[in-house]
Amino acid sequence: MHQLSEETVASKRMGLGSLGSYIDAFTASMLELGYTEATRRTQLWHLSVIDRWMARNAVEVGDLNESFVRSFAEERRREGVLHKGQVATFCRLLQLLREQNVIPPAREASEQSELAVLERTYERYLRLERGLTTATVQNYMPFLRRFLLDRFGHGSLHLQQLGPADVSGFVLRHAPSMSAGSAALMITAMRSFLRFLLYRGEIKMDLAAAVPTVPRWRLSTLPKYLKYEEVERVLEGCDRSTSHGRRNYAILLLLARLGLRGGEVVALELADINWRAAEISVRGKGSLHHRLPLLHDVGQALADYLKHDRPHCVTRRVFVRMKAPHHGFASPVAVSTIVRRALERVGLAPLLKGAHLLRHSLATGMLRNGASMKEIGEVLRHRLPSTTEIYAKVDIGGLGALALPWPNIGGAQ
Repeated sequence: MHQLSEETVASKRMGLGSLGSYIDAFTASMLELGYTEATRRTQLWHLSVIDRWMARNAVEVGDLNESFVRSFAEERRREGVLHKGQVATFCRLLQLLREQNVIPPAREASEQSELAVLERTYERYLRLERGLTTATVQNYMPFLRRFLLDRFGHGSLHLQQLGPADVSGFVLRHAPSMSAGSAALMITAMRSFLRFLLYRGEIKMDLAAAVPTVPRWRLSTLPKYLKYEEVERVLEGCDRSTSHGRRNYAILLLLARLGLRGGEVVALELADINWRAAEISVRGKGSLHHRLPLLHDVGQALADYLKHDRPHCVTRRVFVRMKAPHHGFASPVAVSTIVRRALERVGLAPLLKGAHLLRHSLATGMLRNGASMKEIGEVLRHRLPSTTEIYAKVDIGGLGALALPWPNIGGAQ
């Protein structure tokens, strides 16, 4: 409280007018997000600039919205006095005022573009009615956005005008420039979106049937993986003398020892770790929850990070940004970036560089140490046995035992 009151006094010396009564709450929110004292003082100074701009333009606190943020930024930019962080501070102020019900919520969907409204509605459908994970939803959205922009541009969405030629033409134009995996994902996303439009009554014909199939033979590729020694090199390459390094080491162990997906690491919360039972609860695909054993080295790394390095913050996510604002990772991309940098640090350059590389490596290592497909499927939490079949292709010894002898024709040896 002493720290808070000091900053409040400092703000009053800055001469805050109409925003003065919100300074305590604004400062408290910055403390919760883990901003340093220097950053808090800078933001309070930005707030005083905003306050004077409001007074000069006769803007009341209760009237504030995003349009005033744009006006403020444009005016300051014209005058050459827009400082880094001022717009972000203004946006943070709006968020605080909305939390305190001083100003109304951000514009309702009806006031936003048709495309934004449709995207949001489709996202809710995928999450709530289909039970898809955040990662899957994020993978689908770019395809629907590109399809609609290709067909309608930035104008009105006349969805009832969509026909089979629009659907097949879009896929056939874009699939050749994609990998087999990306093309298959596009097809799945397109069929899902078109069924959603039919379900909503936006179209009268089942256009999902018009989505062409792109050849992708199941099990036609080998899984990308690291050898056991390479995985250990990646883990040992973490600089555990720093907070960043200890956090990243715990993340890499979850991927390498338990086979977690990147999105599962992102979604992990403090309550998901049961220290007494030595278990960890994981939110998997299809909103399913799985309990996994908390292996000793994984538990030790997590405990070290949580005890010594995790910033004090309000989020319940296990892994958070080390730099303010302290909140959970925005997407699995952050986890894949950690893996990619860990590989670069030890001079490894496999074709696959994301979070899934360590999951594949775990499965491949288990197979080569004698684990059955059933056991691998259980560890990876595959719902269908067929999902695990691809790992049989890396068991060269096992496949060799199945090979028939070369026929002896005409006495040739």
